Amino acid sequence: MLLRAPSSQTTIMAVEYDGGVVMGADSRTSTGSYVANRVSDKITYVHDKVYVCRSGSAADTQAIADIVRMYLNMHSLELGKAPEVPVAANILNQMCYGNKNNLMAGMICAGWDERNGGVVYSIPLGGGLFRESYTIGGSGSGYIYGYCDANFKKGMSKQEAQEFVKNAVSLAMWRDGSSGGVIRTVTISKDGVEREMVLGDKLPQLHSGWCP
Repeated sequence: MLLRAPSSQTTIMAVEYDGGVVMGADSRTSTGSYVANRVSDKITYVHDKVYVCRSGSAADTQAIADIVRMYLNMHSLELGKAPEVPVAANILNQMCYGNKNNLMAGMICAGWDERNGGVVYSIPLGGGLFRESYTIGGSGSGYIYGYCDANFKKGMSKQEAQEFVKNAVSLAMWRDGSSGGVIRTVTISKDGVEREMVLGDKLPQLHSGWCP
């Protein structure tokens, strides 16, 4: 996640499992080569069971998340029930695409609702809305496409999905100099929201020579 620099220096991802979604992100916020925050939270609440992962400009993505949260709150008041995840994703995409010349924002929208269950949407830099079984983003994603393609499977249990996310983000942090800090995860299901943080000295050790 950037303060001002012109690329998506972060690692974010989300995956559907049998019953919900798991979202994950590193916690390093940088401006150029300077690490401004080692423990930032890039997984942002926009409604009770809808969250977004943010990559790109911290200022841009925080502002977008705030606006989407406002619209979802108004939408839920009008309907008298919680908004569906595709609605949140479409609002997010409208914001990103409509202002693509002025924003540096790559987002992932995921959550759970009664109609759709657990669903994941990717909104890349410049806008566009893509429903995915899993998606990864940010500068660290380029290092883990092979791992994710080889290890993802549909119908994973909650525990399997959580381990998949932690392992993938940990590998990205190991290779990508712009990703680091701790791993934050958010698990969303019918039963609610679970947040977890994996400290730097507790990261999964997936190969020899590993050091946090």
